[in-house]
Amino acid sequence: MRTWRVGTFSMGGSLLFLGLFLFFSRFLGFSMVQVMSAWWPILLIVLGVEILLYLFLSRQEKPMLKYDFLSIFFVGLMGTTGIAFAVISSTGLMDKVEELIAREERSFELPTYSYQMDDSIKRVVVRTVGYDMTIEATEENEISMFGTYRVQTAKKDKLLKTADDMISANKRGDTLYLNVKTLPNEVGPFDVQGNVAATLLVPSDVKLEVIGNGNELTLKPRTLANDWSIESVSSVMVDVMKNSDLKIAAVGVEDVHGKDGEWKVSDDKASEGIENSSVLKNAVYQAGEGKHRINIVNAYNVSLNSN
Repeated sequence: MRTWRVGTFSMGGSLLFLGLFLFFSRFLGFSMVQVMSAWWPILLIVLGVEILLYLFLSRQEKPMLKYDFLSIFFVGLMGTTGIAFAVISSTGLMDKVEELIAREERSFELPTYSYQMDDSIKRVVVRTVGYDMTIEATEENEISMFGTYRVQTAKKDKLLKTADDMISANKRGDTLYLNVKTLPNEVGPFDVQGNVAATLLVPSDVKLEVIGNGNELTLKPRTLANDWSIESVSSVMVDVMKNSDLKIAAVGVEDVHGKDGEWKVSDDKASEGIENSSVLKNAVYQAGEGKHRINIVNAYNVSLNSN
């Protein structure tokens, strides 16, 4: 007579149900994580049913349960795996893994920002956060910003809904303070910071101060009618028109680039004699009478593009 060992039917039934779950998940849109974290209670049901059937069909006054330990081991292993998936899913870590796998780089337009200027504002201070930016002088009497941003995401929705998600403005006396914000980013091992390419238009007759954060700036002063001050950026590219009337002073920079003879360069003597330090440069460029100034301080290099 063939001996029935508890566990054999459970292992077969478990494999059958797991295969069915995985098969239909392809048509019902379930993910592997959902299947592995939800199907494991069936293991307990199948094993319990097998034990009850054995006791009912054994026809013995004192039935003795006989287990197929190898089958029980594999059933337990599958069950433990399912429980582990369920526990990890409850912590949200599995969702992050799924999101990471489904991520792709997407580009979106920045929400357009504008701030209407008035005669009481004489000075604008812009604080950046490490993103590349183009700053251009304009004849319009308003400040505006537009551009694009690129992020790795599994969603098709924009991260930035309104302009307030990217920039904030505070007026104090005769000064307007603009603070550029970072893209929304949850702190974690799977998150990657996005990139922003923005253009900021500033009225040409307003004094401008830009406080960088190791980022790259492109300046287009055009017909500048006031002074600009730039500090703490990695590199600056300045576009200069032929009819410009400005003076560019780069103080304490690593290097300057431009056509031969455009820059008047002198070494920064304060850096000499310091161990492991390079000699910084002070450089001046002048177009026209140099009525208006662009002062660049604490930058790695400054490039000039004269048209």
